[in-house]
Amino acid sequence: MNTATTPVPAFDQQGEQSDEVRVDAAMRSFVSEFGVTAALHMESCVRCGLCAQACHFHIATGDAKYTPIYKLEPFRRAYLREASPFAPLVRALGLVRKPSITDLQHWQELLYDSCNMCGRCTVVCPMGIDIAELVKEARHGMFKAGLVPDRLALMDRAARQWGSTATPGEDLPDILAEVSAEHGVAIPCDLAAADILVTAAPAELGEHTKALADAAKILNRIGAKWTMHQGGFDASNIGFNNGDLELQEKLTRALIDTAVKIGAKTVILPECGHAYGAARWEAAKWYGEALPVRIIHMTEFLDELIASQQIRVNRIGETVTFHDPCQIVRRGGLEAAARRVLAALGFELIELKDHGVTGYCCGGGGGVVSNQRATPLRYQVFEMKKQQVEATGAKRFVTSCGQCRITLEMGAKHANWDKPAESLLELVADNLAD
Repeated sequence: MNTATTPVPAFDQQGEQSDEVRVDAAMRSFVSEFGVTAALHMESCVRCGLCAQACHFHIATGDAKYTPIYKLEPFRRAYLREASPFAPLVRALGLVRKPSITDLQHWQELLYDSCNMCGRCTVVCPMGIDIAELVKEARHGMFKAGLVPDRLALMDRAARQWGSTATPGEDLPDILAEVSAEHGVAIPCDLAAADILVTAAPAELGEHTKALADAAKILNRIGAKWTMHQGGFDASNIGFNNGDLELQEKLTRALIDTAVKIGAKTVILPECGHAYGAARWEAAKWYGEALPVRIIHMTEFLDELIASQQIRVNRIGETVTFHDPCQIVRRGGLEAAARRVLAALGFELIELKDHGVTGYCCGGGGGVVSNQRATPLRYQVFEMKKQQVEATGAKRFVTSCGQCRITLEMGAKHANWDKPAESLLELVADNLAD
C-alpha cells in the first residue's frame, strides 16, 4: 500500500489520558452495553449487505466503509472478546484482535461523521438488528475515551455549564422578551404554576425565533396556561447525540423535574427529532417508572388541536411534498400526524419516492450538521434528497424538524437550490382561521 496516498482519517480527542487509558475506557463502556438485546444483535448479523443499500452515506459515495454494520466493528470485537459465549476461548486463542487506539480514532469518522442514527438500516435488516441503537451505544464508549469530534465536545461542555448549547438559562427571560417584542406575541417565562411546559431547540432561540413565536401564538389562541422556564427549556439534548449519558440524563431531568415543580402535566417538545428520541422514548429509564408528565412533539400537539377543533386553519390548496424526520417518524412512529395536519391545510400531498418509515435522512441528524468536518459528506447526501423533492414537482416542501430544516437550508444554499424547507408549525400558525 502506498501510504503517501492513503487518506488520514479525521479524528479529534479530548483530555490528556494515555492511549491505553482511552482504549480501556471505551472497552469498559462497550462491555457494559452488552445486555441480552445487544448480544442477540451482535450474534445475528449474517453479512448480507442489505444495510449498505439502505444507508444514504453509502449510496451517495459508493464507499464500502460506510456500510452500517461495519461502523460497529470495534464494538463487535469487544463483544466477541469480552461478552460472547466463547469469549475466554476467543481471547486465549487470539481469534479476535482487541480494538486499538488507532481503530477507535479511525472509527470516530464512521460513528460520528457518517451516521445520523437514522435507523433506515435497522428497518431493512432481515435479522432485525437495530444498528442505529448499537451505534448510539458505541458512541457511549467513544465519549468515555475522549474521542468525540471537537465541535460536538464544545457543545457538550456548553450544555453542561448552561443547560443548553445555545444560552445560559439566566438569559432566557431576556431572549424571550426580545422574541416577544419582535413578533408581537406574549411569551410567559418562569411562571410558578402552569399546565404546559414548552421547550425549545437552540435555533429557535437564535435564527429561527419565528417558530418559537408561532408556538406561543397557537398556545395563546387556545387560552392555554403555559410557560417556558429557565430550569428546563432546551430539549435538543446534545448528550443523546454525543454518547454522554450523564449529560443526557441531566438535560432530560431538567425538563421533567421543572414540569413537576410548576405542576405542568404536559411537556411540549419543539420541532426537533433527537429531542423526541431523548425525552419521549428514553426519559423513563432515568426514573424507573412511568413518567409523571406527558411528553409530546409539537406535531402531535398541532394534530390534536385540529382534530379537537380547538383551532381551525385556512386551506392553502397547493401541492406539497414532505420530508419525514427520522427520529420523529421512523424511530418515533409519528408518521400519520403530520399528514393529517397537511390535509387540514388543504395541501395536495405528493409523496417522495422514499417516504414515511423508509424516507431518507436529511443527512444532518445525530450531530452531523454541527460537525463541521462532515460538511462535504453531508452535501453529497443532500443531493439525494434534492433529486427526490424535484422529482415530485410539488410547489412546496415541508418538514416537522427544525434540525432537518437547518440541514436542508444549508444544502440548498450550497447547491444554489431555490426550494426552501418550510416548518409545519409555522404553516399552521400563519394560516389560523378566525
